[in-house]
Order: sequence, then structure tokens, then C-alpha cells
Amino acid sequence: MTTISTSNDYLTLINIFTVAPANQQKLVQLLSLATNETVCKVPGFISSALHKSLDGTIVTMYAQWESKEHYQSMRNNPVASPYLDEALQIATFAPGMYEVVETFEPIKSATDNTHEA
Repeated sequence: MTTISTSNDYLTLINIFTVAPANQQKLVQLLSLATNETVCKVPGFISSALHKSLDGTIVTMYAQWESKEHYQSMRNNPVASPYLDEALQIATFAPGMYEVVETFEPIKSATDNTHEA
């Protein structure tokens, strides 16, 4: 499960794919297949989450890796390459590497009257 926290040293990848609405579901299926069949089996993989925009033009994948070296090792693995090559036939790709610097949660006030059931 994806845990977003400043207390780990994971490499965070936020990969944004721009796609025609007619191809959004195909891209989601392709990225799901790639992750299930190859990426999640690679050493250093922690987790990922796949998102699709409501307007059909964007697919975003949030992924966590133990290190930049683990991620680069996966990218250099020829088993994963055909999936990315196929994705790039129907979408453009803007990858980004990040570190978590802060997380936020709701602040409950002393006058908050919510009750758990």
C-alpha cells in the first residue's frame, strides 16, 4: 500500500501521460498490465497508484521505489520496455522524480462534534 510520509527515503515518481480521451482506458489497461506483470516484481518496487482524469485526457501514475538506482534498474530492464514503447504510441509522457517534503491532515478543533459510530 502506498504510504506518503516524510519519514522514509523513498524515491517518488509522478508520471503524467497525456492521451486522447478515446485512448485513456487503453492506456490505463496497458499501465496496469505493465505494473502487474513486470514492474511490481522488480527489486526495489514499493507501491504505485494509477489515476485517470475525469475529462479523459490525463493518466497519472504515482510510484514509490526504494531508491533512484532501483528505479533506473527497472527502466534498463528490457522486459518492461515494450509496455512503455506501446504507451508512447498513444500518449505523451512527462516523468518526474520527487521527495516528500511535507504531508497534511485535517486539524480537529476542540469544538468538533463529530462522533464515531
